[in-house]
Amino acid sequence: MSDQHSFLSVDSYSRRQATEHMLNTAITKAKIGESFEEYLEIFDRFYADDVQVSSETRHEPIRGKARVGSLLLNFLVPLHVMAEVGGLAISIKETTISGDAANETHSAWTLNIVGVSGKTCTLNWHVLRKWNGSRVVYEHHYDLQRTGEPLTFDDLGFDMIGPVAGLQGGRDRRVVAVAFIATWDRSVSSKNVVGVNSN
Repeated sequence: MSDQHSFLSVDSYSRRQATEHMLNTAITKAKIGESFEEYLEIFDRFYADDVQVSSETRHEPIRGKARVGSLLLNFLVPLHVMAEVGGLAISIKETTISGDAANETHSAWTLNIVGVSGKTCTLNWHVLRKWNGSRVVYEHHYDLQRTGEPLTFDDLGFDMIGPVAGLQGGRDRRVVAVAFIATWDRSVSSKNVVGVNSN
């Protein structure tokens, strides 16, 4: 009986690792500069309805797919706009960390953001996930570290935008750009990536 239990545990662990690999590969292959919707589809496919997400900086976890999805959307839309319109180059990498718990997975992540000025801001963090079958039921982000200063308006390529109906030129485009940055600044972890230069 113990051999059968051991086999089932190994099989369950292998399936969990394979599903984790599928999730992480989907995240790293999605292109935020082209679309944010792909990330929402990934979230919908891999996360449970009763998922809980926490971090070192939050006192209480965020509970439920709708609330976590709303937070994710508030993070992705400004990032997408700044990549597509503002010219940011954004890449994300993941490294699997081995663990010994059958229902847990661990990974290290790096988000690299390069402005049109060449200035770079890099975020590194770790993720612990708990799984129930093929769905994530708990995700914890920890050990967030930033390398480089937050990007400012000067690091975005909004000056490259051509004339747009209703906008009177550089000043109006700058107002639009600052509005995007302000929206981003209210989203999760944004102060680590983009800051508004008051000059």
